[in-house]
Amino acid sequence: MNHVLYGLAANPSLPCELVDRLIAVADADLAEALVCRPDLSHAQVKALASRFEEAAVRLAYEGRLTADDVDPAVQPRAALALLEEGAGRPQWGRLLATGPLVEHREKLTACPDLPPDVALTLAADPQVRVVAELALWTTSDLAARLAQHPHTEVRRAAAANEATPPALLAALLTGEGLPAARSCLVCDRKTTPFVHDPLCPEPDCELPPGAACDGSHESAVHDIQQAALRNPATPAAVAALFADHPSVLLRQELAARPDLPPQVHARLAEDPVPWVRARLADNPAIDEALIRTLATDIGHDVQRRLAHHPRLPLDVLAHLTGATRLGSPLLPRIAAACPAEVEELAASPEATVRILLAQRRDLPAETRDTLARDPDAKVVKSVAPHPGLSETRLRAMVERHGARVAAKVAANPDATPALLEHLARHRPPVHKAFREIARHRHATAPALLVCLTDRQARPIAAGHPALPPAVIVELLTDDNWQTVEAAAANPSLPPASMLELVPLRFPRGAEGCPRWPDGS
Repeated sequence: MNHVLYGLAANPSLPCELVDRLIAVADADLAEALVCRPDLSHAQVKALASRFEEAAVRLAYEGRLTADDVDPAVQPRAALALLEEGAGRPQWGRLLATGPLVEHREKLTACPDLPPDVALTLAADPQVRVVAELALWTTSDLAARLAQHPHTEVRRAAAANEATPPALLAALLTGEGLPAARSCLVCDRKTTPFVHDPLCPEPDCELPPGAACDGSHESAVHDIQQAALRNPATPAAVAALFADHPSVLLRQELAARPDLPPQVHARLAEDPVPWVRARLADNPAIDEALIRTLATDIGHDVQRRLAHHPRLPLDVLAHLTGATRLGSPLLPRIAAACPAEVEELAASPEATVRILLAQRRDLPAETRDTLARDPDAKVVKSVAPHPGLSETRLRAMVERHGARVAAKVAANPDATPALLEHLARHRPPVHKAFREIARHRHATAPALLVCLTDRQARPIAAGHPALPPAVIVELLTDDNWQTVEAAAANPSLPPASMLELVPLRFPRGAEGCPRWPDGS
């Protein structure tokens, strides 16, 4: 890969004529970078798409190619992308549904608004994987038909489709009222009875670990039940029957359902497997009594997941911060706290609670400033990137807590150029701060030059438009390819340098090397 050209392809200041030249000499990697440019003209889009189908597919998904630009016989994947986005032509489906490549027919099944005759053609496809993919995405009527398909893979896909009628989802879950399936992935390939060894030595084996069939397709039936329990359209009353099922996988799927009666949730809260109880702790429908019960559950991951519950009482939150390691995410309950609750959280004696509150970026100015004066450096570190903090306040944070908060102060969107220069000169140096300074919109050339001395900040600083042009040109020959790409993508790179870097033509000889403007 030519990292200079790759960087230039992303440079927003690259003149239009040089974009044309890059398109003309592009290989697949360079085309991938050029596709990301938002300023491509329609002519440039068509030129890229005509040379690289990967580029055509992406451009189709982004709405920059139209049906008039694509021939489905030449670029079927681009045509499929347009069909998936609802921008293709119905007759393309008839062509692609009978095409030779299974991957294309499988992709076609997920496209919306397929003509009925195309859907029926796909439903009769000789490849089970195509029919199964259709069952996953198709409309109610055809999903109902495919739910009774003789192959378990098709039934599993129908069980996951929310358009499948509830009565048939119930039948797929219980096995009642449906004709027996005749085949599964295991008996398609192995003589039954067979149980697949999780440490299977066969290098090309595609069976999942533990897949088994003794004629009843037992592992496939389990997969169908798991898909049906995960499907919100499956009747809750039928799903609730699985609360005591011996399969942990099925009980944990059930624990995630918000439509179950409270007594079923209560039964799952007593499940012997922590994984099931942890999934229940995620469930937004559990009531306060059950939340308080789970708050005392020391099973693996139960309390951590419960801390993310959107209706968590604040006193339970305070308990959980001391009972489990949460890191410093913005918890849903804190994000939804009303002004009175924000005041309560800010006054909490638990530093972890104040740290979590400080992750909010919409705090009242008074609360924000109170947290900025907090004696605990971790609280200050959490609030330091909050917009609206004055330069005086930010400097005071660094004076009190030094290197522990310097990087987060540098990440503050309102950090001034003078403050960033001050942080760049901090002793001892704070390497994380260099990276934040290097990407900050207010960074100045003196601060960026210091950042260039740090190995990890150097590639970031190389792309900053405030860097002096002469330095950017020098970085084009850096030993680090990331630095080279960033410098080439820097919008402050002089146009004359861009012109020198873009090849006039790209003949491929034995070595496959580009020919540069000077003939070398």
